[in-house]
Amino acid sequence: MNNNDRINLIHRISELEGLTDRERSALLGLLRESKAYGLVWEDKPEAVEERMQEELPVLQEVPERALISDSKDAPSHILIEGDNLEALTTLAYTHAGRIDVIYIDPPYNTGNKDFVYNDSFVDREDTYRHSKWLSFMSRRLKIAKQLLSDKGVIFISIDDNEAANLRNLCDAPELFSENNFLGEIVWETATDNNPTQISTVHEFVLCYAKNRNNLEKWSVTSDKAAIIKAKYEEIVNSGITDVKEIRRKLKAWIKENKKSNECDLSGVSHYDYVDEKGVFYPGNSANTKPGGYTFDIIHPTTGKVCNKPANGYRWPERTFWDAAERGDVLWGEDEKSIPKIKKRIETATELLKSCYYEDGRAATAALTDILGEKKFNNPKPLRLISKLINFSSSKTSTILDFFAGSGTTLHATMQLNAEDGGHRQCILVTNNENGICENVTYERNKRVIRGYTTPKGEQVAGLTGNTLRYYKTDFVDRSRSVQNMRRLVNLSTDMLCIKEDLYAEQPTFCGERTFKNIFRYFDNGQKQMLVIYREEAIDRLVELIYGMDVTDKIKIYVFSPSEDPWEDSFEDVSDKVELCALPAAIYNAYRRILPKKKDAAATPEEDAAATHKVENPVNGMLNFTDEEDEV
Repeated sequence: MNNNDRINLIHRISELEGLTDRERSALLGLLRESKAYGLVWEDKPEAVEERMQEELPVLQEVPERALISDSKDAPSHILIEGDNLEALTTLAYTHAGRIDVIYIDPPYNTGNKDFVYNDSFVDREDTYRHSKWLSFMSRRLKIAKQLLSDKGVIFISIDDNEAANLRNLCDAPELFSENNFLGEIVWETATDNNPTQISTVHEFVLCYAKNRNNLEKWSVTSDKAAIIKAKYEEIVNSGITDVKEIRRKLKAWIKENKKSNECDLSGVSHYDYVDEKGVFYPGNSANTKPGGYTFDIIHPTTGKVCNKPANGYRWPERTFWDAAERGDVLWGEDEKSIPKIKKRIETATELLKSCYYEDGRAATAALTDILGEKKFNNPKPLRLISKLINFSSSKTSTILDFFAGSGTTLHATMQLNAEDGGHRQCILVTNNENGICENVTYERNKRVIRGYTTPKGEQVAGLTGNTLRYYKTDFVDRSRSVQNMRRLVNLSTDMLCIKEDLYAEQPTFCGERTFKNIFRYFDNGQKQMLVIYREEAIDRLVELIYGMDVTDKIKIYVFSPSEDPWEDSFEDVSDKVELCALPAAIYNAYRRILPKKKDAAATPEEDAAATHKVENPVNGMLNFTDEEDEV
């Protein structure tokens, strides 16, 4: 019986009539005892999870740390300071199904004080060392899967301490499943100078897709080919015009540098042919197996039919003649040679490989250059993370790193955008243990955006076309009193801005002044959002909306004690608005994430205090006061 059949049978038994509670319990117990292949560990409670049984997390911006670009089109990146389980819960509302790439570098659980569980380091002598780590990772990866888009992928760095357990954990059907395993990247780090038996000089990056069937083949423009093209241009710019001389020099340079550590050209060294249009190599025309295309090609000089490959051509006739019209056919001296289509270096691509060399010490030195002093050990290499993002993302992807560390993922995202004109957005999450979020993650990327001077006095220009916003986690009591519901809605505005990627708050709406705790209005010239905290304002706002010319619907988030976003009240402008009831939408998103809890009922006193009525609008104007604004 597969897992789906078992789940369906459990539901049927639960609903079956005529069974006593004891009989039903016995049947379900037998069904659940059936053996299955998989990873088993003892789940260990986590303090942050227990806290969320009583409180709901929200995000609050720290506006004085915002770095706002002068460019209106700048991507808005997010840095969240707080426990990543809390932050992931909030992202389950703002970004469910919207993250395209996740990269994380979780604690490796080496036993050397690198993994903290419930405020205590987990050492090698801890009997539940692996169970604690698996519990910790499982909770976070389950949410991560919900955040991924249909074409989303996750990269997870790890070493030998937990690599096997992580693979088994991710292979489970309730996580990513082994069918969605894309591969394992091994990257060589600095040499271990204190080995016991074997010097460990590598780490792993595991890669899983949410659904590998939705992925297209990964390939990007080859960096190595770009190096060859740059050398070709250097030779041409030196004044050499003879094609044969250009090729001779280029070919000699490629041969000399083919296996250079500085300029490894393996895989593209065959791009050493040159014509008037640039660099190319002659692609193989022959089909590898019988059944290729057969047609006559007339040699342009001899006027005779060229020799054909034994199995026919590998491309159709139209492809050949299109190439011929572009001047992209390499002809032999006569018809005895098989013509070949030129593969231009501009079209050369590379695939993501399973093995890379990156010097971890160089990454530490590079970070020290940015920060001016050594504040963080063993950051991930910028080039490695850039490569992962480049292969797996589009120019408009959203990238998430919820073990942000030194902030390499955001740095890589911004640098990649600068190189290819992309508009990728990045979300980082890290706690502030030992000041890491403020003094390393934030400070690094602030300097990358604004520019910095290295300890040697070298000036590095900033990636100024980026906006970075800083948030902290906050909490609201989980009991569903009207008072707590209103507080949750009031504190969720920053989350709504993140969700809509809309931060341009306006002081008025259709000439009416906004009030901080009555309603707020956001408009960036492309989309509009109203957040209504007091339902007494609805009628007047509907009047204002009725007189508006609206191209795209206004997104309206409105407080409601139920799941009804006051649809009847907005009936006359239903074609101009898109309604969402709060906090019901947040509760519904969190319900799939948070540990189970029976919400405490509100006391009559709490509800009475929270249902304070504001007077009706006077003379068609909103009759709110500054005092009510400050409630």
